[in-house]
Amino acid sequence: MHDIRTIRENPAAFDAALARRGLSPLSPGLLALDEGRRARILAAETAQAEQNRASKEVGAAKARGDDAEFERLRALVAEKKAEIARLTQEAADEDAKLKDALMRIPNLPLDSVPEGADEDANVEIRRWGSPRAFDFPPVEHYEIPGVRPGMDFETAAKLSGARFVLLSGAVIRVHRALAQFMVDTHVEEHGLTETWTPVLVRDEAMYGTGNLPKFAEDSYQTTNGWWLIPTSEVTLTNTVAGEILDESALPRRLTAHTQCFRSEAGSAGKDTTGMLRQHQFEKVEMVTICTPETHLEEQERMVACAEAILKKLELPFRTMALCTGDMGFGAQRTWDLEVWLPGQNRYREISSVSTCGSFQARRMNARYRPAAGGKPEFVATLNGSGLAVGRCLIAVLENGQQADGSVELPPALHPWLRGKTRISAQGELV
Repeated sequence: MHDIRTIRENPAAFDAALARRGLSPLSPGLLALDEGRRARILAAETAQAEQNRASKEVGAAKARGDDAEFERLRALVAEKKAEIARLTQEAADEDAKLKDALMRIPNLPLDSVPEGADEDANVEIRRWGSPRAFDFPPVEHYEIPGVRPGMDFETAAKLSGARFVLLSGAVIRVHRALAQFMVDTHVEEHGLTETWTPVLVRDEAMYGTGNLPKFAEDSYQTTNGWWLIPTSEVTLTNTVAGEILDESALPRRLTAHTQCFRSEAGSAGKDTTGMLRQHQFEKVEMVTICTPETHLEEQERMVACAEAILKKLELPFRTMALCTGDMGFGAQRTWDLEVWLPGQNRYREISSVSTCGSFQARRMNARYRPAAGGKPEFVATLNGSGLAVGRCLIAVLENGQQADGSVELPPALHPWLRGKTRISAQGELV
């Protein structure tokens, strides 16, 4: 969320930053709400002072027997009391409107973010590995003969509808091994703290990370008001909501492997085959809570953690800087990792690492106490996939597919598969 005081001090800069996201100027409407709110607060304070003066004079008028003045002052006190109540309520209403408006405005991009309307303007930062040269036409993951027995979309559709999958046998073993491999690597080599979180959260948690109020249709809500998390970014980031941390406790680097749920609103017709875009999926998430001075370094560190997973799995990928028109709502800067999928003959997103600055912290009222002293300041928050487990499974299957329908699995994964090295053409882990 944005600080109205900052907008008040430099509305032109605020609107210029929003323009880079393709948005029209918003400061005039925000400042009008702010002006109305502050005017009512001032009027209420003035009325309160008048009521206080009249209240003091009531007793004096009564003591000297001035009944007319006594009645006038008593009526004035009642009038001011009603006026204060009205103005206070009007100020509260204006404040609620202002807060709701601020909650719906995306974060401002950093100056270093490339400008553009959509993904076509994203900029490649670096590339690792070379796509494998196949001596046969590679197919998509769900078409690989050895994968078909363990990837059942028809039964999943019978149970739950479209965009679900039932995994079994060798395929689910590899899926589970990938998640364990990712978490163990992040904990043992990257220094992240493993965390297990709920997947059901209250409204406040979704507001804190920016999923509400604007993107309610993108998530699922239960009949008793809980929300199913779209990613454990929601839970991990909100662990510091309402807290004042000591600077010595930062950075706080967390990881969690959870189920995630997305309605995929607005994605009709996109990736309708296979398991690339599902309503229910698993992710190993990374979240960092740090001081604002270190957030850019922390973003580079998180990207390196995600890249390390792909390198260990020997999966070709490229790292992309997202343009202003392709970044998420809460991001100041986002770097995506796109893995090579030979079945599609293209790179596809497998991780998105964003720094949000103090945007989420302000919504959550998450602060830290500077070691040098002074009043508490807002922390910076970052989040990123480390990685999306299902998409990583797709990449492993497609890049490892063989002409006979089997799949060779990356050596880095073998210890998590008890020494098994491939999926046979018959769908067995051998």
